[in-house]
Order: sequence, then C-alpha cells, then structure tokens
Amino acid sequence: MTTTAAQAGLTPQQWDDKFFTNYVRAHLFAPYMGMSEYDMIQVKQDLTKKNGDAVTYALVNDLVAAGVTGSSALVGNEEALMSRSFKVTVGLFRHAVTIHEWDEQKSTIDLRNAAKAQLRSWSMKKLRTDILAALGSINGVVYASATEGNKDAWLVDNADRVLFGAAISNAGYTDHSADLATINNTDDKLDYNMVALAKRLAKVASPAIRPIELAGGEEMFVMFAGSRSFRDLKVSLATIHQNAQPRSNSNPLFHDGDLQYDGVIIREVPEQAVITGVGASSIDVAPNYLCGAQALALAWAQRTVTRTDETDYGAQHGVAIQEIRKVEKMVFGKHASVDTNDLVQHGVLTVYTAGVADS
Repeated sequence: MTTTAAQAGLTPQQWDDKFFTNYVRAHLFAPYMGMSEYDMIQVKQDLTKKNGDAVTYALVNDLVAAGVTGSSALVGNEEALMSRSFKVTVGLFRHAVTIHEWDEQKSTIDLRNAAKAQLRSWSMKKLRTDILAALGSINGVVYASATEGNKDAWLVDNADRVLFGAAISNAGYTDHSADLATINNTDDKLDYNMVALAKRLAKVASPAIRPIELAGGEEMFVMFAGSRSFRDLKVSLATIHQNAQPRSNSNPLFHDGDLQYDGVIIREVPEQAVITGVGASSIDVAPNYLCGAQALALAWAQRTVTRTDETDYGAQHGVAIQEIRKVEKMVFGKHASVDTNDLVQHGVLTVYTAGVADS
C-alpha cells in the first residue's frame, strides 16, 4: 500500500503556527487583544501578507454634536469627523537555545519541541515586558529614558488622563516630579474610591476614553496594577467582599485572581515596577493603568518562526526564534491640522499611587 506523506517543509511551518497561537493565547494580556477598534490591544497583522515596516492605525473620535430635530435643516449643521492616524514602525527581535549532542539524533521537529518550553516562556516575557513599557511610555519614549522635560510636556497634554493619588487636587499638572512628590502612604494607597474616580475621569476626558467590549457586549474598563497597589486595593475591598460576595471559596478574600469594582476589572501584574523614592517622604510610587479601547497597538509584520543550526561538528544543535513586531501606546495630536503635536494617550489613564514595600 502506498501512503502519502506530509511534505517535510510544511511541518516546521505548522509547528511555528501552533507555537505562535499557543503563546499568544496563554499570555497575561491575551483576553484584551483583538482586531477590533473596541479591543484594548488592537492587533494588526497586515504586514504578514505584504512587505513593509510600518502599520497605520486610524483613530476616530466619537461624534459629540447634538444633531438636529424636527424640520431643522441638516445642511450647515454637519459635524466634522475628527479622525487621527497613528503609525507603528515594527522591528526584528530574535533569541536562540542550544542543545548538546545527546539530542543530535533528533529530527528538526523534535529539536524544536525540546526547546519549546524555554522559547515560549521567553516569548511571553518579552511581549509582556514590551506591553508594560508601552503603557508607561512618554510619547513613545520608555519612562526610565524620558527626561523631566519630556514628562512635564506629556503631563500638560494629558492632564485629564493622569491622576496623582486619591484626589485631582493633589497635583498642579505642570511639573511631573513635583506632583509625584505629593503622594503619601496614608491617603494615596490604591483603594476602591480611587478606582471609581479613575473611571469617572476616563469617561469625562476630552475626548473620552471608551470602555472595551467583552463577550456578550458587556462594556468594562481594565486596570493593570502592580503587586503593591493590588495588595492595598484588596485590603480596601475586604469588607465589600465579605458583605457582597458569596461566603465560599469563590470569595476574592480567599483566592487569588482579578478583582472587580464599579465596572472596572483590576488585574495584578507583578512585573509592573514602582518608581523608587519619588513620593512624599521618599516613598516608592506605583504607576497603574486604567485602559479602555485602543489603548495599545500591536503590529505584527512576521509571526513567530524558528530556524535550526548545527555547529561543533554536529555536537551542538541550536534552534532560534524570531518575530517582527512592535507594541506602542496609541497617541494622537490635539490639533485637527497636525496630528503629531501635543500628543494625548488615546485609551490609557495613568494612576500614580503609593507603592511602599511590605515591612
């Protein structure tokens, strides 16, 4: 009997496709990724089908005019569509794993499988790091590399999208370091009142930050909080959970996982770093990010592919992984004629809170 065998060249491609799908699905931010303008992380893969090094996202603000009623003329009362563009330029990154001669008899597919866990872990960490860097970025510059001038200019342009501690009045919104210095460890720990305030600010910002749409059409905001902020919020919500949640193992008092309050999902991200020694009395300050639709852009030009290599007379076998992509926080210009000046973060409200370590 003659059996049709799969073409050898297709097998690595199938492996790569499955690897890519699995690592993205298993990612911390996976529930909030999608192709729609209503997703928090809007994914585009246009360049996987054609050549190029940049993807342009269209940002269209909601209509705000009242329109006309009855017999009033519509001509002359039209509203200009406030559209913006956001360009993401992708880049190449790679990593590799080497396996010694004990593995030399394995096929290329077995070699990929042998390194699968390490490569997937690295890919997930890399994407997570890039997303966190984008959330905290200052007009495309990593926060740690931004100058005080960069931060001050960003703060002025995003004054309705930044909250320092428990009250709007804590800050002057012109001097970033001075406003951070107002945050103390008594009043400015992350609590449920601050979550609710951040949500209200997002809804009344101009233009407003739109909530994301979950399965079933439910609209929510998502806040990403570091472990210290999440700790304080969980303490704040303890009585509410005790009184309002079922008295069982499903109660957030007794298990780990996301918190939820006033239409906001709060997700802990342990890798979300604090800003050391910048608060009142030199305390650490924790940035937290309330996100709505189109908060981040994730552009893929090349999905995950693997390459194998052999050195040292066959004793060393290596497998490399590479992608071409970029993650950026979506921003737009305030002015209709120029959309590259006075940049405003489109779907993120930054919340600075006390972030003091456990004693």
